[in-house]
Amino acid sequence: MANNRPEIEHQAAIERTRQAVSRYATAWRAGDRAALAACYHDDFTLHYFGRNPLAGDHAGKAAALGILAEVTRRTNRRLLAIVDVMAGPERGALLVRERFERDGRTTEVERLLVYAVRDELLSECWVYDQDQTLVDTFLA
Repeated sequence: MANNRPEIEHQAAIERTRQAVSRYATAWRAGDRAALAACYHDDFTLHYFGRNPLAGDHAGKAAALGILAEVTRRTNRRLLAIVDVMAGPERGALLVRERFERDGRTTEVERLLVYAVRDELLSECWVYDQDQTLVDTFLA
């Protein structure tokens, strides 16, 4: 009988990642802010790209939540759809569509949110925007 242990461990890692990212997606769809915050590790780090005042690495759950709240305040962002939930043994991802509004302008943008998972919680996120220049104008 062949040793299946590495494959079993690999599949278990994928499932842990999928569960953590799916739990977050469910809370986001429901608009449950408390459940969303509970998905973040205390050492959560948010990597926000671009050329805008909010770009950079935001370490710690409180700092990351503060930046996310500021993004929402500036853009009145709203989740339109979670297009896909993806998971691998080391990273998970959400492909989402959001609406931004500011100063009478409205746009929709697809975003890829890539997550690292530790202790069954989201520990790190990299935000990749479909049109970074457009997002930068809404966050300026």
